[in-house]
Amino acid sequence: MTSFRPLLHATALLLALVATPALAATGGNATTIDLSAEATRPASNDLARATVFAEATGATAGELADQIKRLIGDALKATRAYGSIKTQSGATSTYPVYAKGSKIEGWRMRSELTLESTDTAALSELLGKLQASLGVANLSMLPAPETRKKTESEAIVDALAAFKARAKVVADAMGRDYRIKHLSITSDGQPPAPRMMRSAAMASAEAAPMPIEAGDSQIRATVSGQIELLD
Repeated sequence: MTSFRPLLHATALLLALVATPALAATGGNATTIDLSAEATRPASNDLARATVFAEATGATAGELADQIKRLIGDALKATRAYGSIKTQSGATSTYPVYAKGSKIEGWRMRSELTLESTDTAALSELLGKLQASLGVANLSMLPAPETRKKTESEAIVDALAAFKARAKVVADAMGRDYRIKHLSITSDGQPPAPRMMRSAAMASAEAAPMPIEAGDSQIRATVSGQIELLD
């Protein structure tokens, strides 16, 4: 029995050497074409996000901390009246104010809050009230996660249909059928730039709501891939 093993191994090796070039040739002779297609869908900017801040300058850091703490505390009390608005503490920083000769003549402190809501009317009203004592750093509108996900799925379906249509045009022009070898799908959104607001609080007795215009964001899906023309 052992005398046949070298012969079996040699036969298997010979078959492998003969078969490998044949498979490579088959793959090498196939005509493949790279294609891409994209589609866009508008998504409603139904989520508003704003950053408000308290900022002050004083002789000592401790004095500033008490003042800023009071301003932020009053703002948090005001936001509790709006159950539809999500509030989150932001960055707080303290840094020296220098006079001539690099001598510290005072301190400046700033503390931020981030406000977020799909109820733009409520957020507009709250921002109007807060501007009596706080500044508004920026205000931006963007699609809520659920809205973005739904619109992104629709854009992907459109992009896939566009890819298939483009592949059919190419295959028909070549007088061949085709199959899809692989696909890559990506998506992105282009929300409008946030509105930069004035850096100081508005000294106004009336709490006028801040105007908010939602608009749309364009969600784009791109499908890239390769098709193989069939004989």
